[in-house]
Amino acid sequence: MSTGFMSIKDVSSYLKIKEQTVYRLVQQGKIPGLKLGGQWKVKRDHLDRMFDEILAEKLKDIKG
Repeated sequence: MSTGFMSIKDVSSYLKIKEQTVYRLVQQGKIPGLKLGGQWKVKRDHLDRMFDEILAEKLKDIKG
């Protein structure tokens, strides 16, 4: 059973961006994550929700 937590490598694969970029974005707080046991973890639900919110805001801007 999946816990819903993703490693930096998992997020990199999911978003199709470099691991270094994911690491930097998590450190900067641009991607929500927690450092657990010395490793960054990102909850997939939080990542999906973040993108949904960004998309909703963009659509709101387009519609006026």
